[in-house]
This record gives sequence, structure tokens and C-alpha cells, in this order.
Amino acid sequence: MASDAQRILTMLSGSHQRGEVRLATVSGVVTTTADMIRYADRCLDAVEIITTKSFQVLPNPGNREPVITEPEPGCFGNSVGLRNPGLEEALRSLQHLRANYSLRCLLNVSLSGSSPEEFIILAKAFAQAADMLELNFSCPHAADGYGSSIGGSWRIASSYMEQIRTALGDDFPVPVIPKLTPNTDELSRIARSLMDSGADALAAVNTVGPELYLEPHSGKPILQNSLGGRGGKSGKWIFQEALEAVRAVRAAVGDETVILGMGGVFTGMDAAEMVRAGADTVGIGSAFGKVHQRNWNSYLQAVRQEAASVLRGNQGLPAFGEPSSRSYLSQTRSMEFQPCRIASVKEHTSQVSLITLDVSRTCRSGEFYFLWIPGIGEKPFSAALGDPLTFLIKRRGIFTEALCSMGTGDTVYLRGPYGEAAPVCSEGRAVLAAGGTGIAVLPALAETLTGQGKQVSVFYGTSDDAEESSPLQEQLMQYGPLTVVRDQGVPGRVLQEVLNHLEGSALYLVGPDPFMKQGASETVKQGVPRSSIYLSLEQMTLCGVGLCGACSCSGALTCQYGTFITYECMEDSL
Repeated sequence: MASDAQRILTMLSGSHQRGEVRLATVSGVVTTTADMIRYADRCLDAVEIITTKSFQVLPNPGNREPVITEPEPGCFGNSVGLRNPGLEEALRSLQHLRANYSLRCLLNVSLSGSSPEEFIILAKAFAQAADMLELNFSCPHAADGYGSSIGGSWRIASSYMEQIRTALGDDFPVPVIPKLTPNTDELSRIARSLMDSGADALAAVNTVGPELYLEPHSGKPILQNSLGGRGGKSGKWIFQEALEAVRAVRAAVGDETVILGMGGVFTGMDAAEMVRAGADTVGIGSAFGKVHQRNWNSYLQAVRQEAASVLRGNQGLPAFGEPSSRSYLSQTRSMEFQPCRIASVKEHTSQVSLITLDVSRTCRSGEFYFLWIPGIGEKPFSAALGDPLTFLIKRRGIFTEALCSMGTGDTVYLRGPYGEAAPVCSEGRAVLAAGGTGIAVLPALAETLTGQGKQVSVFYGTSDDAEESSPLQEQLMQYGPLTVVRDQGVPGRVLQEVLNHLEGSALYLVGPDPFMKQGASETVKQGVPRSSIYLSLEQMTLCGVGLCGACSCSGALTCQYGTFITYECMEDSL
């Protein structure tokens, strides 16, 4: 074994015997992008190992949303379908990260292949950027030939591992660590055979299942995939099964093998139990979805401190005046659907409709909701109005076509809101500029700003020269002057008008990334501070609760902090 690989294993080895508590992120949760890897390394002091999502040789779009559900508080079902950008793009991103940023944590890169040859290709490539390589032999909802199709049989798993080790050689520079599935009666034998076949360490365990998750009102499957809506179980409800699996693996392989343990760990007591079961590191995954991002670091520090206290023979209680790890965890469901009926569908143009539901909700700019149509999918949208709840929808694809084609009385399912209200500028005046359906964000924002005594001007840009008026025009004109600017063949032409009205004002921009980037850079040239330019980054989040990491902007998740972020904070992300 190469010296670097041996050094890492030596550092981790025996932690379970010494009662040390090393925390890691787990594959597919939070640290799924280079942006979130950098954030975790910089901001999550208690974490020592960062694990990526599983990468494959070719890009994989994964399953259509919904891909995550929460049947009970802290208990999740998931079927992302190994969504990833593929080897070439993922490696380029990680190499760029490592070339420009010195990681404090060890980087554990997860790999998914359907043959030994694919794993070998992936391992040789990602060894350039990784400190450790995790082989996904365990995903329960992957396509045939991937995940648990490999790790569910000791014969197949050991054959894969033997071929991979032979190809990589004993002097491979990083540890190679198969990740085990709990969904087998052969777990102990699989663990032994993998170590005998050349594995350097083991990770245990991946999600349990798959199971079917039905939405109670419709009776329809929530997750959408080729398995009929069945997906893996993660979170609190698999903790005991994960403990038993780690305990069985430790008994099978002895004290010298490094085991990365994970599965349903939420509290310091949970982490201590995982160490006592035989884990050298403890992975935290689903728990992130029950803690606001601003508290992640404090929560993880509490987990580690409490676990260490328990392992020293104490009761694991926090020091006087310090919050417990449990106190950070939300005890309510964050992803529950509410059935709503369509009250009206009003066509603004042939491509844009105002869809009103038969419910009223508070509507704060910066927050958003998910709409779900069983069998079609779900997408996040900012609400245009709250009473009644109204959305401005543009026909862009399968889901929005189906949504805009619904009629009065049809049922659509709602969850949310997620995010937080847009920050209020310190200036006395604010210019609000939106392109296309981005104008949906502005009525609630204008109401908030005028309520704080700000003077508001609204500018709306449209590429449809036949559009006679702005959507939501009546509502917006209550708060100040509204100017409609048609592109006339010049994309973002409205920005030229905006630049003439910025003196003494803050600027709020809503629209596609190129529109906002152009507007922000031109505004800076006018002398407006970057901290007074607010941009609404409406990323295509998959969960809304902080698990998927897809809505990251410079490490801040818009599903946690809201869609409005200052240009000062997000300049590098555009």
C-alpha cells in the first residue's frame, strides 16, 4: 500500500477503541458540489471527512422530481437515481477546487460503476483529486448492475473488488473503500470477502429498502422512478439497523479494519453508540435536513462533544448553559404536501399564465413553494400573491405544460414555504428590476419595502413585443411607478433604463443569471456598492430542506436563507 494511503488509514485506525469521535459527511447529502465542499471545509469545524456524491463515467440526469420525501419527522425516502455530471466534469471541478483551495478535511470521493472496468477507470481518474475513494456497492434504487446489485452478493462484491485491486495495484496512492448495503443476509460474509479481496477499509451502511411512499390524500407514489416510486430509507428510522450492521461488520473483520459508520445518526448519543458498535468515523447525513444551515456548525460541535462525553463514561449532557445537539433538530415534518384546488388559470400570454389556488398563505419575497402533480413531477416556484396564493408560470417543459393545462377544480399539491424573506436595504430608495416571470417576486418585495418607508420604482423587461402590459401590473402600481421595457431585439434592454434611475438607490434584480450578472456589473460601474445590489438566485433545488446542496450560492443554501443574496456575496457564483 502506498505511504499516503497507509498514513490516512493509520490516522483513522483504532478510533473506535480509543473512543475518538471523527465526523464525516455522507455521499449524496449536502457536500454534493464543489461549492458545498468548500463551505463544509471552511465552516463545519467538527467535520474531518467530506464525502462527495457518487460519480459515474458518463453524466446521469437521475430521476425526475420528487426525489426526496419525509413520511415522518427526520425519516426520509429518496430516489435521486445517482444524478451526477459524469467523470469529466466532476473531475475538472474537483481538480479546480484542489488547485485553488487547500482543504482542511480529507476528501472522500464516491464512485459508482456497473462493471469492474468502470470502477477502475473512475478510481484511476479521481485518485488525482481524492484522499479516499468510496465504491458505491450499495445504492438500493440504482439501475440494474449498479449499487446493491453488486454489494448484495459476496460472490459478486468480492469478484469486483479483486479485479479492481489487481488493476490498481498494491501501491495505489489512496485508500479504496467499498460501501456496504444493509439489505442482505450475507453482510458479515460480504465484509470479510471484500477485505480478503483487497479493500483497504469499509463504509457501512447505505440506505435501507427500497420502500414505497404513498401520499395519503391522492394515494399516489411520491417518488418518481422506474421502480414504481420505491426509494431508499434514510434518517432516524434506520438508525438501529445501521448500528446492527456496523456491529456485525466489526465482528466479521476484527479490530484492525477501518470502518466508516453511518445511518440515522442525529444526536451525540447516536454518534457514541455508532462508535461503540465499531465505527472509526461517524457519518452525518439526513440530520442536516432538520437543522437550519446557520446552526450546522454549532449542532455538529454539540454532537461531537456529547459523544465524546458519553464515551468517557459521562451521561453526554452539555455543559451548563450550552444547547444539546437534540435542541437544534426540528421535530416537525418539513416536506408534507397539502392538496389544493385550482381556483383559476388566467392566460397572460400564450406562454405565461397566472395560476391561483384555493388557499391563502403569507407571501414573502425570497421564499418559495413546491408544486407537485402526481405522476408528472414537482418544481419550486416563488409565489406572486399570497391571498389567494397565486403563481406566475411559464410553459418551459413537461411539468409547467401540465400545470398550465390544468382547469378550475383540479388538484395540485403544495409544500412549503422554504427560504427566508429578502433583506431590506438601508437606502431610502429601491429600484426593482425583473425580466420575464421574475416579476412574480416583486409584489411581496415592494409591499415589504414600502412598509419600511422605502420609495420603490419597478422596471419590467419583456422579450414578447406583443405583450400589452406587465403581469401583476395592478398590484405593483400600488407601491410606485412601473415601467415596462420591451427588448426590441436587445436582450436585457430594460437594464439600460434602470441605470438611469439608480442614484441613491439600492437595486433588486430578478431574472436569468446572465440578466442579473449584466445588471449587477453595470450597476457597480455606476458607483452602487456591491452590498446594495440584491439578486434573486432561484436555483433548481431538489428538496427545499438543505439536504441536496443543489441551491448553493457561495456556500449559502437559498432554501435556507432565501433566494435574495447580495452581489458582494454571490459574485463568484454567477
